[in-house]
Amino acid sequence: MHRFDTVSALRHHLNSLRSEKTIGFVPTMGALHEGHITLIDAARSANDVVVSSIFVNPTQFNNPDDLARYPRTLEEDCQKLAAAGCEVVFAPSVAEMYPEPTTLRLNFGDLETVMEGAFRPGHFNGVGTVVAKLFNIVQPDKAYFGQKDLQQVAVIRRLVRDLSFCVELVRCPTVRESDGLAMSSRNRNLTDTEREQATALFKALTLAHDLLVEGHSTAQAKAAVTGFFTGNSHFRLEYVEIVNADTLQLASEVLAPGQTAICLAAHLGKVRLIDNLVF
Repeated sequence: MHRFDTVSALRHHLNSLRSEKTIGFVPTMGALHEGHITLIDAARSANDVVVSSIFVNPTQFNNPDDLARYPRTLEEDCQKLAAAGCEVVFAPSVAEMYPEPTTLRLNFGDLETVMEGAFRPGHFNGVGTVVAKLFNIVQPDKAYFGQKDLQQVAVIRRLVRDLSFCVELVRCPTVRESDGLAMSSRNRNLTDTEREQATALFKALTLAHDLLVEGHSTAQAKAAVTGFFTGNSHFRLEYVEIVNADTLQLASEVLAPGQTAICLAAHLGKVRLIDNLVF
């Protein structure tokens, strides 16, 4: 496996491959888990070369404490990527990615007024900026993102469309632990007790899903989830919304198969967790 920490060295290597090989790209912030590895597997199955980036992007954190707590496990991550068959790793420094403070501001319109956009101002500007930079650096044929960050996928889809990036986005299903908890790098920051309590997120999503399938209204399903967390003092529910899985706009009823998403965010101790269920 080749590992690069500068843009110029990575570009030189990829340019030597590009004319004959297709490139699949999996951008990450490290602290890799099995969910990331399934993205690598998906990229390997459809491309000649798999590139993954490991970069904790400071511009997408609106909470300095959250940035400081984000786990950094570069050497362990590289070992996992090599074992999974990733051929190229790009692990730049902040100075390499941002040699000067970025002044560009991206506006994703209605995607920034709901859910993560409403509660994390500036977050998607940071996401869009770093992904645009990575797409320009790697120039992949396909890029792979997990469904757990559903709103992020929608933002990047709009970025690709509006800026005419020549890359195909592939959204891969959320990977869960055996007890339903969505795999996330932030799970490492949970205490043992909190880890057990965290299964409540998937239980709440399942509750809402079952109510909707039974014919209850979206308002009733949301109220049930709110009540579920009101009775659980360990959590502070930030939002629960039922939306169109592609546009992320509020849905007043269940949509066509695969188009309805139940999304929520909640704080458990010092850790903020998000999850969703698309059906």
